[in-house]
Amino acid sequence: MANKENCMYPKVIIDMAKLKQNLDAVAETTVDKGGCSLAIVTKVLCADSTVVEMIANHPKVNLIADSRIKNISTYTDIAHEHGKKTMLLRIPMISELSDVVRYVDLCQISEIETIRLLNQEAHQGDKVQKILLMIDMGDLREGFFFKDKELIHEAVSEILGMENIELYGIGVNLTCYGAIIPKPDNLGGLVEIAREIEGKHGIQLQMISGGNSSSIYLIDRGELPEGINNLRLGESFVLGNDTAYETKLPGTTDDAFILEAEIVELKSKPSLPIGDVGVDAFGQKPYYEDRGIMQRAIIAVGKQDVDIDSMTPVDNRVEIMGGSSDHIILDVTKCTEENGGEYKVGDIVQFTLGYGGLLKVMTSPYVEKEYLK
Repeated sequence: MANKENCMYPKVIIDMAKLKQNLDAVAETTVDKGGCSLAIVTKVLCADSTVVEMIANHPKVNLIADSRIKNISTYTDIAHEHGKKTMLLRIPMISELSDVVRYVDLCQISEIETIRLLNQEAHQGDKVQKILLMIDMGDLREGFFFKDKELIHEAVSEILGMENIELYGIGVNLTCYGAIIPKPDNLGGLVEIAREIEGKHGIQLQMISGGNSSSIYLIDRGELPEGINNLRLGESFVLGNDTAYETKLPGTTDDAFILEAEIVELKSKPSLPIGDVGVDAFGQKPYYEDRGIMQRAIIAVGKQDVDIDSMTPVDNRVEIMGGSSDHIILDVTKCTEENGGEYKVGDIVQFTLGYGGLLKVMTSPYVEKEYLK
């Protein structure tokens, strides 16, 4: 437990040395062992400027990527100053194509009508816009379905006739929707499609992007198909996770980010609410276990700021019971003087974060950021 010292809470403490350690580790795996270019994803960090500066300075990072144009627009200049390219991960809305041309070097895309309009925008902006044509290898999110070969080749033929679009390569997304794990067969199928495109249309694709942090495990196993030459890494960078099998990557840590929240109430109360149980503020009907009288702490952070299911108390005597938009309820019954000390109102409780929790706290304007150099 910690005491507040004229600080604002809740806050997330970002250990830059540990984050740099993670970046070094995934870069060594991806670039040195895997022979791939490396795109680091800033989405989970809401393109935090301090972290972006570190990413931009890293010699093995090739691209800085995000799903939001607004985020990319904050670091396009710094990326270019450091010789990095910007990459848009989410397939663009027609309404934001002018910003794509303005801020994005490489754009993932999957709709031919959007590509036609992007070509027009790029012409007006006097730019040749690089695109990564997305192929759906079975996860059923974005991309041309891999079995629709005729549609893929029709799209490629039309794209090659556009004056202001460059077909830079093709890419795939796996695990994010359908939870389909990248394997030598589906990623190998992506490479086969790339080679078919090259052979049929007489071109050479610069990039075959093999997915996100769920693909990195294949490198250490020696199973990444030859031809895959790019990975887009977010969670493996910030939390050290291989997201295919939820294992820790060598040389990484999962505690570069620590959430701190202040106790605003501490009382002994029954563990079961009294009265008829309806639904909570989020429309869910909760279940309560009768544990008798419980020492309950309320901390001043809630579901508006963090994903409760994606945070773990650093103090293993503490248990998260639930929460509302503004508060989280903790069971601190085991926190006795005989067992490491009691908590008081005003004390600070620390939590490690999973991906969902980190995404929310870094996006929330109500959570302060503190950096350990």
